[in-house]
Amino acid sequence: MIIGVPKEIKPGEHRVSTTPAAVRELTGNGHRVLMEAGAGVTSGFSDDQFGKAGAQVMERAADVWTGAEMVIKVKEPTASEYRYFREDLILFTFLHLAADRPLTESLLHSGITALAYETLETKDGRLPLLRPMSEIAGKIGAQEAAGLMAHHRGGKGKLIGGAAGVPPATVIVIGAGTSGLAAAETAMGMGARVLIYDINIDKLREIRRYYKNCTTVYSAEQNIADRLPEADIVLGCVLVPGAKAPRVISREMVKTMAAGSVIVDIAIDQGGCVETSRPTTHADPAYVTEGVLHYCVTNMPGAMPQTATIALSNASLPWILKIARADDLTRLIETNRIFRKALNTCKGKLTNRSVAEALDLRYEGFAEESPLRFGPFT
Repeated sequence: MIIGVPKEIKPGEHRVSTTPAAVRELTGNGHRVLMEAGAGVTSGFSDDQFGKAGAQVMERAADVWTGAEMVIKVKEPTASEYRYFREDLILFTFLHLAADRPLTESLLHSGITALAYETLETKDGRLPLLRPMSEIAGKIGAQEAAGLMAHHRGGKGKLIGGAAGVPPATVIVIGAGTSGLAAAETAMGMGARVLIYDINIDKLREIRRYYKNCTTVYSAEQNIADRLPEADIVLGCVLVPGAKAPRVISREMVKTMAAGSVIVDIAIDQGGCVETSRPTTHADPAYVTEGVLHYCVTNMPGAMPQTATIALSNASLPWILKIARADDLTRLIETNRIFRKALNTCKGKLTNRSVAEALDLRYEGFAEESPLRFGPFT
């Protein structure tokens, strides 16, 4: 298979979808890799390194897109890349379609086969491609929140870990998934008083077993509202795979927080879990609403591109190889539940039920018992 790797052009995005080590694995398995020049520079990888690993380095993004049978990316395509979509192309990347109608409609109109990293789910419910980025986002979210507490950045001027004779900051983490636990661990490591909210009692019980210096709370609306006035930092880490994030904090609830408090909405790439959240960029990451600082960058791991690129490439390579080896992608999807979960659009059909419900579009997916056949892929 011919695999294309274009340079990421989303504002503030410095990752690349593969590493020289992964390229060597792909080319060693008989696949061709078309690499846009400069795609890996901000992640610490030169064109020369990719070339030595077997990639064909190309000057123009258009040549990568048009020459590839499958394009692998990090972030969802921007509007300027929609023109490259075509029916005989496979796209494998983070998509987050539930919060992006224009992209969804463009994918459907083109007939492209689009598989999403964030909806690739194993039988035990794990999200192996989302997990490493969620872990990094959670850590970055906690670190950024601690920095925003500084007075010169608009915060309360409260040190997250306190000092001798001075209490630490109170941090509320909503959602005990991968990003939530990473955020909580980072906040606890800085000495904060941490409260972790989730609706899964078994998960809360497990957290109590492993983390003795935090408090677990059932994530009911009233329970959140009761504690918000005392929170210095709120980290929103709610996730429903493939679906738009539920709003768990309303504007009225935000109004109860003290001026200079901080909200980091890690769920923002799925629409956000706080009513007052709106997408921001690394160049202009924070804003104030109702007296509360909001940090809502949609690609938080892009701030640490070298770590994030290597982590994502390690996780994605086995799945890229499975797709590249398939003589018939339809057959692979029919027989493999994991790839059925990953598939979001194919030949003009929307195959992810959660996205269809979020955008009020028609769902035409693979049924478990009677899979829909789209025809052979080469």
